[in-house]
Amino acid sequence: MFFSRKAKPLIDRVAAILASYFSIEADITARWCADKLDSNQAIGDKKADNTKADHETPSNTFTINLPFCYKTQQATIKAYVLEALKGELTDQQLIVTQHIASGETKNTAVNNIKNIIAVASGKGGVGKSTTSINLAFALMQEGASVGILDADIYGPSVPIMLGNTDAHPHSTDNKHMQPLSAHGLVANSIGYLVPQEDAAVWRGPMASRALKQLIDETLWPVLDYLIVDMPPGTGDIQLTMAQQVPLTAAVVVTTPQDLALADAQKGISMFEKVGVPVLGLVENMSYYQCRACGTKDYVFSKDGGEILAERHGLPLLGQLPLDITVREHADAGTPLLVSAPESPLSESYREAARALSMQLALTVVPRTQQSKHIKGDPIGVNSKL
Repeated sequence: MFFSRKAKPLIDRVAAILASYFSIEADITARWCADKLDSNQAIGDKKADNTKADHETPSNTFTINLPFCYKTQQATIKAYVLEALKGELTDQQLIVTQHIASGETKNTAVNNIKNIIAVASGKGGVGKSTTSINLAFALMQEGASVGILDADIYGPSVPIMLGNTDAHPHSTDNKHMQPLSAHGLVANSIGYLVPQEDAAVWRGPMASRALKQLIDETLWPVLDYLIVDMPPGTGDIQLTMAQQVPLTAAVVVTTPQDLALADAQKGISMFEKVGVPVLGLVENMSYYQCRACGTKDYVFSKDGGEILAERHGLPLLGQLPLDITVREHADAGTPLLVSAPESPLSESYREAARALSMQLALTVVPRTQQSKHIKGDPIGVNSKL
C-alpha cells in the first residue's frame, strides 16, 4: 500500500521560496507571510471579479509583508515567488508590501522616529557625509520615510549637499523647531542655525548639549529612519549619541586603505562597548572606474572593507566607487539619487540601502510598544525647495 505525502501548507512553501531568495532561514520568512485565501476556492482559480475596481485589494489574497524597505524590488520578488509556485497563485492573489517596525533601544524613543541610525567613521575624509545623504535618498526611493540629522557640530555639510544653505528652521512656540525639507527629505543641522562663515568653537559638553537639543527639540514627522551624519572620531559627541540618544543601530563608513581601516575598527569597538548594534560596513572609494575604457583601478588598496567586516563578523553593506559625479552633485546641492536616479551609481547606493534596512530588520528586536511614541503628522514642515 502506498501513501502520498501530504503537501506542505502554502505559507511553508512561500516561506521556503523567500528563504532561498534572501539566503536566510525559512522560520524567519514565515513571519512575513499571511494567508487569507478562501479554503473553499481553488488556489489556482483564475476567475476575476469584474465588479471590483482595479485599485482595490482582493479579499482572497496571500500577502508577503517585508519588514524592510525593498520597494524597487517588490515586482521581482513577486515574479520569483509566482514562478516557483507554478500557477498555485495568480498575480492578483499575491500581494507584496512592506512595513518598517520601530526597533528596541536602551533609551526612550524620540517622538515620531522609529529608528535612528548613526553613520560614523573613525576618521575624516572617507566620504561619510556624502554616503549619509545618498543612503537617506536611497532609502526613500525604496519606500521608507526618511530624515537626516547633521550631527557634525564643527563642520556641518548637509545644508550644502541639500542646496539650502540659506534656509533656517522656524519655531511657533520658541521651544521647538520645524525641520526643513529638501527634495522630500526632512533635515536639521547646526548649519541652519549658525551662519556658514561662523565656526562653532565649542567645548565637547556644549557641543553635545547642542546636538541633543537638535534631536529632541525638532518636530519630526513620522519617520521610518532618521539618518545621523556623525562627526568623525570617537570623542565626546559620539559618546553622547551612543549613550544618551536612542540609537537603534550604526553603520561604519571606511575606505580600503589600512589607515582608514584602523580608525574604522575603533568606531566599531566604540559602538560595541556601549551596546549599539553595528549593522555593517560601507566601503567608500573602493575603486576608480575609467569612463573611457571601463578599467577598474584600486586607488586606495583593495578588499580592506571586506577583510575588516569578516574580522568582526559584520556584513559589507556596499562597495561604492570613487566617482567625480558624487563630488559634483554634493557640491552643487543636487542629490545624485534625485538628479540621476537611473544611473548605475544610484543603484549602488540603493543596493547598500536595501542591505542596511534588511540587516536592521533581521538583527534588531522590534519595540514592544510600537505606537506609543508615534504622535502622527499634524506637524507642518517648512519646505525650502
